[in-house]
Amino acid sequence: MTQIYGYARVSTTDQDLTIQEAALRAAGATIIRSEKKSGTTTEGRDELATLIEFARAGDTIIVTRIDRLARSIADLATIVRTLEKKGVHLKATEQPIDTGSPAGRAFLQMLGVFAEFETAIRKERQLEGIAKAKRDGVYKGRKASIDADRINELVAAGKGATEIAKELGIGRASVYRYLPSKTA
Repeated sequence: MTQIYGYARVSTTDQDLTIQEAALRAAGATIIRSEKKSGTTTEGRDELATLIEFARAGDTIIVTRIDRLARSIADLATIVRTLEKKGVHLKATEQPIDTGSPAGRAFLQMLGVFAEFETAIRKERQLEGIAKAKRDGVYKGRKASIDADRINELVAAGKGATEIAKELGIGRASVYRYLPSKTA
């Protein structure tokens, strides 16, 4: 007996999965796996990995849009190849994608190119915004994670880098990177 599975994903924890899940149910998905993870990589996307592993020949995996599945051509191609080897079809509710047909596969590849392009443009705009904020004196970078005064106190107390790292909950390499610049 073949199954129709749904996969829903949003990038941040403050986004809502409800609309995607409802669309997947309406498209016939009986089991839906959802997660709040970035789509720029498949690393750490446990629900997607579980779904791909669990699906069997003849099953269908449905997403609302292809960018819910992957935002890079490499990741999308890997997912599609894996599903094809297993005999699992991929469909999208908002796009004419169905890997069961040549036209559906071609459209999938075109959308994958646009999803990757969109990610690259977004990253470029973000870097431009950060550069402008730095020029305007608004962006100062992230807050320092190393307490310089505390390291100096611990060094003065005769503690070594390993002890300092453990006490402050930072990496020993961070302590070493800090110390030469202060003792030189």
